[in-house]
Amino acid sequence: MPHPATPAHPAPDLSVSLGRLRLPNPLLVASGTFGYGREMAGFVDCARLGGVLPKTITLRPRAGNSPWRTIETAAGLLNSIGLDNDGVDAFLVGQLPWLVHCGAPVIVSIAGSSADDFVALAARLDAVPGIAAIELNISCPNVSHGVDLGTDPIACREVVAGVRAATGLPILAKLTPNVTDIVAIAGAARDGGADAVTLINTCQGMAVDWRRRRPLLGNVVGGLSGPAIKPIALRCVHQVRRAVDIPIVGVGGIMTVDDCMEFFVTGASAVQVGTANFAEPVASIRLLDALPAALAEAGVARLADLVGALELPTRPACGPSSDPPAALAVGGGSRADDH
Repeated sequence: MPHPATPAHPAPDLSVSLGRLRLPNPLLVASGTFGYGREMAGFVDCARLGGVLPKTITLRPRAGNSPWRTIETAAGLLNSIGLDNDGVDAFLVGQLPWLVHCGAPVIVSIAGSSADDFVALAARLDAVPGIAAIELNISCPNVSHGVDLGTDPIACREVVAGVRAATGLPILAKLTPNVTDIVAIAGAARDGGADAVTLINTCQGMAVDWRRRRPLLGNVVGGLSGPAIKPIALRCVHQVRRAVDIPIVGVGGIMTVDDCMEFFVTGASAVQVGTANFAEPVASIRLLDALPAALAEAGVARLADLVGALELPTRPACGPSSDPPAALAVGGGSRADDH
């Protein structure tokens, strides 16, 4: 006798608002991990995605860095691609037409070595049909001056403001974690006119062959992505959410639906799947399919109701006459008489 069908979870409202940018759902694919989209079309129904971010483009073609360009690590991937791309003109002719017809919102990632480069690119893309938004890659650690504009609040505000003046498209500013105070950078991006911030780009790292006494990456230093950086990404989302009034796209080590939910609860309105695409090309669709059940478990029918729902512990005053925190009382931390 066949088992009765398991009742399906009611379809939740997965729509996302990132300032003026409206997306059908929160599952995006991160720039640099999905090619130009068509490379993944045999695996992924791109029309189901909340957004597609093709690899970053620059004003002129770039050859990228010398090999090796990628190194696997114990919990992620080091990359030093160096923004290898054919330039904006080749992108507009050879890649964008396919992307526009793939069915998902297209968010174009742009980069440059100066604020003028970003402004020129934004102006070039402004009147092009089919582009939903622009993501400013002001945080790439693998090119000369790649993070300069994203590590200084004044420079960040100026480049975002310049792009804002050059285009009517929504702007996402992708920020680096390689700073002392990411809240200040996010605030500068907001003040410059960004509609949202993407947190985070890769963390700087390196790999070494000790037998040959040489670094493994041709550029010596690269960007670490994957599960190893998820705690850093969550921390950045948490800090910015509490201090800056701007929507957040979370990215960094997302592999499971639990990862997605952690980012949502911490304060991200949407997420980008990155390194997981290399290991599992259908990861984004798998996560999208798992979201309704996860939201039902959380007791919400609208994704927006879960965003930023993190409940922080209360911190009772701990003075000379008060009891120690529970963690210390059970041996979870150090005390003066332990030394």
